[in-house]
Amino acid sequence: MEYDEKLARFRQVHLNPFDKQHERGAGEEALDARAGEALPELPPGEPEFRCPERVMDLGLSEDHFARPVGLFLASDVQQLRQAIQECKEAILELPEHSEKQKDAVVRLVHLRLKLQELKDPNEDEPNIRVLLEHRFYKEKSKSVKQTCDKCNTIIWGLIQTWYTCTGCYYRCHSKCLNLISKPCVRSKVSHQAEYELSICPEAGLDSQDYRCAECRAPISLRGVPSEARQCDYTGQYYCSHCHWNDLAVIPARVVHNWDFEPRKVSRGSMRYLSLMVSRPVLRLREINPLLFNYVEELVEIRKLRQDILLMKPYFITCREAMAARLLLQLQDRQHFVENDEMYSVQDLLDTHSGRLGCSLAETHTLFAKHIKLDCERCQAKGFVCELCREGDVLFPFDSHTSVCADCSAVFHRDCYYDNSTTCPRCARLTLRKQSLFQEPCPDVDA
Repeated sequence: MEYDEKLARFRQVHLNPFDKQHERGAGEEALDARAGEALPELPPGEPEFRCPERVMDLGLSEDHFARPVGLFLASDVQQLRQAIQECKEAILELPEHSEKQKDAVVRLVHLRLKLQELKDPNEDEPNIRVLLEHRFYKEKSKSVKQTCDKCNTIIWGLIQTWYTCTGCYYRCHSKCLNLISKPCVRSKVSHQAEYELSICPEAGLDSQDYRCAECRAPISLRGVPSEARQCDYTGQYYCSHCHWNDLAVIPARVVHNWDFEPRKVSRGSMRYLSLMVSRPVLRLREINPLLFNYVEELVEIRKLRQDILLMKPYFITCREAMAARLLLQLQDRQHFVENDEMYSVQDLLDTHSGRLGCSLAETHTLFAKHIKLDCERCQAKGFVCELCREGDVLFPFDSHTSVCADCSAVFHRDCYYDNSTTCPRCARLTLRKQSLFQEPCPDVDA
């Protein structure tokens, strides 16, 4: 009898607009009479969803998304939430892996989507959240399947709200925002942009008190209560929620061993290395000067960078070069037009693969063509060898020239090294200074 009462109450609320018997009075009595005739009593112990005719008041037998949808469009948020709750209870009561349970799950998803569409705008999640220097923006994509960095579970964009940090690209559910304990890695990159240059500086699990280095969860090498996973970049141990066995190139192994094999790192180290990959913070001559003796590609890159630095004064004083914005050819590697000592990990990766040498050689050829062939103003700033006074106009970036370190005069390399005297320009400057100091001061009395 309880089932009959629930069914009658459901039909009273969800009337068919095309049924003329939905009017007050006699219509309700007719509904109750038909309900009593069409629905016999259930046998004891039989679940309510065994017979197709005995459908609970969930609307599972109706196609709410058909056109016209009738009264379903007029349903409010409260009714949808009640239907969702009843659908959950029905799923638990139905036999597992049955077709009816699968249909109920599909209907539950549809009801949740409809609730998301009809939800009150005042109850929506804020678009921007700022936590621990993270700047989270609510994602609008519904089809992308991501993984939450906090709880390590899948983010279903269709039915779940999720956020992404614009600084370190940290992703998480809206429900996990208040559980985040790790500050944004972008702030560390902005204030302290440097690498750990010791190869896997392991201190031991006991130095961490057998806890994760990030979330402080208990860990052990035996996997009880959680497996301890070592990060090859920091040398510390992390739990499975903070260490997903991501692979990354370790800067310390590159500058010391020229080793580019990816190794397992934690999630925090992965984000930090990703943000630092293009920052020129490696001074190779100080860290490992012997590296240039074993890696020929680095020697070629250094020579090309030195030539580009010698070309830079020509472009700064040339109107045509400034109008053509030739220096923007290196806008992705701005440090190449500032010095020849600093390198980024991306520079070393491209050097190892051979891409940097080819692209830098093309840029060098383009710059040299403008100075020596295309621009008359730049050609007029060339040099003539003052030792032999023969040959074409010389430029400091030519491969067969040498530049005086004191006065920046340009000579043929053979002439400069074969000549036992000093630089002629430096000699003239020295004589001129000596003559100025040796001239007698005029007699004031005379």
